[in-house]
Amino acid sequence: MNSFHTEKEQTLLGVGASPGIVIGRALMIRVDGPARKINLRDTDVAAEQDRFRQAVNRTEENLRHTRQEFAAVIAEHITIIDSHILMLRDGMLFDRTLEIIEKEKVNAEWALEQSLSRIKEIFSKVNDSYIRERFLDVRQVAEQIFTELAGTDKFPHEIDEKVILVSRDFSPADILHMQGLSGFISEGGGETSHSAIVARTLGIPAVVGLKDVTRQVGNGDLLILDGITGRVIINPQPELIEQYRERQRQYLSYSKDIARFALFRPETLDGLSVRVQANIELVEEVSQALEYGACGIGLFRSEYLYLKENGLPDEEMLFEAYRNLLSHAAPLPVTIRALDIGGDKHFPVQQEELSGRFHEKSSRYSEANPALGLRAIRYLLHEPSVFVTQLRAMLRASTFGELRILFPLISAYCELEKVKKMVSEVQESLRNEGIPFSENVQFGVMIEVPSAVALADNLAHEVDFFSIGTNDLIQYALAIDRSNEHVAHMYESLHPAVLRMIRHVAEAGHRAGIEVGICGEMAGNTMYLPILLGLGLDFFSMHPLAIPYVKRMIRNSTAEELEELAEDLLVYPSASQIRNHLQEYLFSHYPEEFPRL
Repeated sequence: MNSFHTEKEQTLLGVGASPGIVIGRALMIRVDGPARKINLRDTDVAAEQDRFRQAVNRTEENLRHTRQEFAAVIAEHITIIDSHILMLRDGMLFDRTLEIIEKEKVNAEWALEQSLSRIKEIFSKVNDSYIRERFLDVRQVAEQIFTELAGTDKFPHEIDEKVILVSRDFSPADILHMQGLSGFISEGGGETSHSAIVARTLGIPAVVGLKDVTRQVGNGDLLILDGITGRVIINPQPELIEQYRERQRQYLSYSKDIARFALFRPETLDGLSVRVQANIELVEEVSQALEYGACGIGLFRSEYLYLKENGLPDEEMLFEAYRNLLSHAAPLPVTIRALDIGGDKHFPVQQEELSGRFHEKSSRYSEANPALGLRAIRYLLHEPSVFVTQLRAMLRASTFGELRILFPLISAYCELEKVKKMVSEVQESLRNEGIPFSENVQFGVMIEVPSAVALADNLAHEVDFFSIGTNDLIQYALAIDRSNEHVAHMYESLHPAVLRMIRHVAEAGHRAGIEVGICGEMAGNTMYLPILLGLGLDFFSMHPLAIPYVKRMIRNSTAEELEELAEDLLVYPSASQIRNHLQEYLFSHYPEEFPRL
């Protein structure tokens, strides 16, 4: 029993990572505390390095065994296990840990902890939350090494299939061994984490991102796990248990119907067609996106290619990645976002040769407020060699499919002019070199800041499409930092100012004859879909697994009604009024997706 544990009913809200409703008893999985530092004698250093190598070897052997055992089960996502195997020997993890053991004469656990902290620092400075979540994979790999170093098992040998597992985090390999279990909850993880992807593939309900859950839940507590809403209820009352049993029955019926909608056209009952696309970061994710019914790749995040310890990717490396991406997705369109990094989101290399100058990593750019500093398109215009390299690689790859290039964080007309000038210069350079590229590449801007909203009429005449990045737009419009626990609750997607901005951008784009879509988190949330459709957006880009659900709602909607809904909601001056009205609409028009409790 722990100090936070209570037998009273308590509701926790996390992230619904894998849908489903489970009622079962909690089984706590061992969670180790921080590594303890042990100073070594000179004569013990080599043996300690060998102990670390052997732990890594055993971890690799375990992962390869898992890969072989479950290859058929998660064939589409087996690269997730492959990526974990590769991470074991990554320089930032493996080499650096050995180096710390030798230089500081410390035990392997402490050295690995220091390496992990450094990697976390690097990933935390990337603007895109999806990329930041890739650190979870690194941490999960490290925790498997910690387990081998300790010589213990993470899971008990016998587990009752009716239990709900509770821990700080679960790796994809852990989840593969959970088949037949009811579900799991954890402190770490997010909707786009690889653990969440594996859980959804296997149909294991899960709620993640529950802060301090390992201190609030005790072994044997009765839990309700709602992987749809992200709720976990500890020690629920009998009446609530019965309500959730009815929801279990409703969800089972709904789930049997949803998969077939991946094959259907996203078209409303009165004939309005929109495009539903996928957000991805790896070429290997294209297959999954198409499997779930994506009409193309609406956002390919290119930042992951730059998170390497051994320097910036060169043109050939980028070209190969983009060529594979376009080839796999062809003939469907692919939108690649230009590098969205900068400010304190610097590259994890010791030195970088940019624009003919060397800059030490530690003193490169010191900014009091990096969110308002040199990031995204500002960074690329400040470091043209980085931008030109990426543009050349993207344009060269354009002959292998239908390419759309998206420029992030455009905040001024002059920025777009500079971008277009650089694009023209790169195109002319490729022509002079006799290097083929498509002349039909489309160019778009991400609308993420209020100034871009205000200038939407002007910007629309200079590009082929708009993509609204609601994550940043909400942050900048409301002056809210979602990572700041003191104000994060004020981050409100249904704020009337945000909705009016979206409407203004859609209207400005349509007046200029260009498409307007959305690629932020709002796009894949079915709660927001009716109002976004009503505001006139042409395409939605989201996590692949959300696509069948969104398609189903679109096909059960009437565009004319949703336009009226949007007009009604935009009259309200507060987010709470909008939310209440919208929820009533959802209850009455989409009872299967939004049953009343």
